[in-house]
Amino acid sequence: MAQHYDFVIRGGRYFDGTGAPATDSDVAVKDGRVAAVGPALDADAADRVIDAHGKWVLPGFLDTHTHYDAELLVAPSLSESVRHGVTTVLVGSCSLSMICADTEDASDIFTRVETVPREKVLPILEAKKTWRTPAQWLEHIQSLPLGPNLISLLGHSDLRTGVMGLERATDRRTRPSEQEQKTMEALLEEALKLGFAGLSTMCLKFDKVDGERAWSKTLPSTYARWSEVRRLNRLLRRYDRVHQGAPNAANPLQIFQYLGEAVGLLRKPLKTTLISMLDLKGNATVRPMAMLSARVTNWLNGDFRWQLLPTAFSVYADGMDVVLFEEFGAGEMALDLKDQIERNELLQDPAYRRLFRKNYGDKLSPRVWQRDFADAVVLDCPDPALVGRDFASLAAERGVHVVDFFLDAMIEHGRKLRWFTVIGNHDQERLKQMVCFPHTLLTFSDAGAHIRNMAFYNMPLHFLKLVLQAQRQGEPVMPMEKAIWRLTGEQADWLGVEAGKIRPGDRADLMILDPAGLDQELEQPQWAEMENFGLQRMVNRNPGIIEAVWINGKLAMENDRVMPALGREAGFGRFLPAGGA
Repeated sequence: MAQHYDFVIRGGRYFDGTGAPATDSDVAVKDGRVAAVGPALDADAADRVIDAHGKWVLPGFLDTHTHYDAELLVAPSLSESVRHGVTTVLVGSCSLSMICADTEDASDIFTRVETVPREKVLPILEAKKTWRTPAQWLEHIQSLPLGPNLISLLGHSDLRTGVMGLERATDRRTRPSEQEQKTMEALLEEALKLGFAGLSTMCLKFDKVDGERAWSKTLPSTYARWSEVRRLNRLLRRYDRVHQGAPNAANPLQIFQYLGEAVGLLRKPLKTTLISMLDLKGNATVRPMAMLSARVTNWLNGDFRWQLLPTAFSVYADGMDVVLFEEFGAGEMALDLKDQIERNELLQDPAYRRLFRKNYGDKLSPRVWQRDFADAVVLDCPDPALVGRDFASLAAERGVHVVDFFLDAMIEHGRKLRWFTVIGNHDQERLKQMVCFPHTLLTFSDAGAHIRNMAFYNMPLHFLKLVLQAQRQGEPVMPMEKAIWRLTGEQADWLGVEAGKIRPGDRADLMILDPAGLDQELEQPQWAEMENFGLQRMVNRNPGIIEAVWINGKLAMENDRVMPALGREAGFGRFLPAGGA
């Protein structure tokens, strides 16, 4: 009897996600799996035939750095990622998961860092959170009608807070007792046995706690001594799982603690990925030093990857409400004040302004933001005379220091003044070199977070556009097969999950992509409703590129329309365990 298929995609350019040469092939799907690949499959044996001539057929993208931890609880479709071809997402990044900590603690370590309003996240957790262990969380997640597949890390700030309590976990003088350390290890091992991809930690001091009890303290993970982390790393090494971390930008030498753990000269290497390799405007040494450190670590039998955003790093701000100001003293002082009246009093203080000017002009202090108001453009403001102009030229017209002009504008307009800047990955030629660097993972979208500050949900499309344009210009960056592998099979294999490939027998997580659509502008921000959140978030919508997306063989998106069943009916995504757990 002839094979029967649920559907056949006919005549597309087929990329299997392994980097193998693309072919013009039909792809047949049955019962959530790729059933056959080849020329001229029997279309009469299919319930549906989709014409893909002139299009690409490729695996769904993996987005391996998101902060969907709260959103998936009330909007498990995660449709903003799916509409851009993402069929697998990773949560639990940056030491932040919502598993072990109490409800309010879980909210407070997440909301200020990721700039998602506490008044939205806390009620969600109060209504939904009944779990305190990885097993209990996973049981709940598996009851949800997931849209994309889910991979998870266990966040160290969450783990530490769940065991020690928020106050003790953010006290520099307090170390976990031996029993508390063993409890953390037991919870991590429970997670690893269940198939969690690993652990995420945080050493960066810019990220602060929300709420009243530990307001403006740095994340709990930053208070851990390295001996505590090292004991957790032993478990990661034993289970061959991943450590995702973020070095302390104020102490560049701290990175050697991470790199030393990744090295495997006399032991098994520890899979380590750090945030992030950036070609910063404000510090030209970061990129070459990051590349050198990765080369040396992996030469010493390490297993190390920098996370790399393969497009310009654009940041938007409403007034001073953006994490960029957390990296220097005067900015921290302003953001530490919740009350706008108190903040305005501070901004008017002459001593404060002197400090801000000093911090602004200090070119030697560690920085992510270049602190150049000449490179910051006003997008929206009650005063239309400011719109479309940079702060420096506006200050020059008025004959005042640019810091004084900026602070006066903050006092007058506050969050109603919206502006943006590009902090890195701005040079196309250097970016092309970076995406070819083998010791990287093309990720770091931060999807689900910074909902008014950044929009990289379409991150994979930026990368494919860069590669395609380079080919057309006769200066190829890499073969398209390799580019697609970097977004799919490479990341799945490194994380040890079943995803990223569409060979016969593989999960049918795939899409049809029209390469002609990549000619459009991908940067233009738009606003879209966050499902069941009551918030608007900044997004980039790119119609005509991703024509259809299937997850587990079920149609999730077609012709820029998300299917109504996505996030409402079971059978699409599932939790993907790492390491065959």
